[in-house]
Amino acid sequence: MSALDLADEGAAGRIEVRDLVVRYGDAAAVDGVSFTVGRGEHVTLLGPSGCGKTTTLRAIAGLETPSAGSIQINGQTMYSAAERRNVPTEKRAVSMVFQSYAVWPHMSVFDNVAYGLRVRKLPRADVAAQAERALDLVQMRQYAERSASLLSGGQQQRVALARAIAFSPSVLLFDEPLSNLDAKLRAEMRVELRELQRRLGVTSVYVTHDQEEALAISDRVIVMHVGGIEQIGTPEDIYHRPKTRFVADFVGSANLIAGRIAGSADGNGHIRFESAGGLMLEACAAHRPRGNEDTVAVRTAHIGISINGAAPEQANTQGNSAAGRIRQRLFHGDFIQYVVDWPPGQLIVRRPPTDLFAEGAAVTLSFAAEHCVLLEG
Repeated sequence: MSALDLADEGAAGRIEVRDLVVRYGDAAAVDGVSFTVGRGEHVTLLGPSGCGKTTTLRAIAGLETPSAGSIQINGQTMYSAAERRNVPTEKRAVSMVFQSYAVWPHMSVFDNVAYGLRVRKLPRADVAAQAERALDLVQMRQYAERSASLLSGGQQQRVALARAIAFSPSVLLFDEPLSNLDAKLRAEMRVELRELQRRLGVTSVYVTHDQEEALAISDRVIVMHVGGIEQIGTPEDIYHRPKTRFVADFVGSANLIAGRIAGSADGNGHIRFESAGGLMLEACAAHRPRGNEDTVAVRTAHIGISINGAAPEQANTQGNSAAGRIRQRLFHGDFIQYVVDWPPGQLIVRRPPTDLFAEGAAVTLSFAAEHCVLLEG
């Protein structure tokens, strides 16, 4: 059977989570969370430690018992507080990849992958065929007879993936599977994971606290904070149109500028925003302004710098510009970070390493109105 055949078998699995609550004593680790994951979609739960993302994932898997709400997988109710229904983990047709890999060191690579198939009492020929096919998908077939104790961290993670996909589950769940790898290998495995998920077409939910990882591999991202959902959207939506201070600050690098709405701009859907210090900015809003908003966000990578008198690199006829002075320059390899004094206070700007400006230089800062986003109050 080909990888495409395996994709057809494992593609089923729409997930619906409604008003999910998980309590530990009086504390709500997950408090009224609702979302759906489409068939074949890869959705990431993103947030800091303690936000409820792993608890939500474990509830989908059946490893945590919720206090309220409902969970459906492929149209079948797996948990419902109202119906007093809670389907055990082994009957949910889901497979989970853990942070710790959970690879058995006393077994060979092949036996690790085949274990779940043997537990399901599949015929020996089917066990061999499905295990070998899974190993092929993660490029580990040549290590089939090697002891798992002799594998590197990246190889162990591939074995854990192969074991998870071997029986063609309808849903794959990932609990921070790359966090134990070094930075370079983690970046490589992101690419491989995304490619594998696309080839299989399997529905998957992925948990991470790494915002770069979430943006790189997801169809949609669910940003969680203190047990609830802050925002759901594509990686581009989350990055370019954050709704709240938390999302703007947690995902990517952004400047949060305090002030107040001072009116609407000239019929272009933008608003005028008076920042602290009296500087007037033009901003856009992803929501209908209610008048209580007091912050705009500007991504550090969206700000242009030019020496006074030169044309600002990111100047825009419907944009913002202001004078500033570079206080500090920090070299980060792929980019240079500038700390710039300007009328509202200080601004962080990230530019390519070819854009060199001296500390103390008088500069002009510029950014387009669509990159100056009004946050919800």
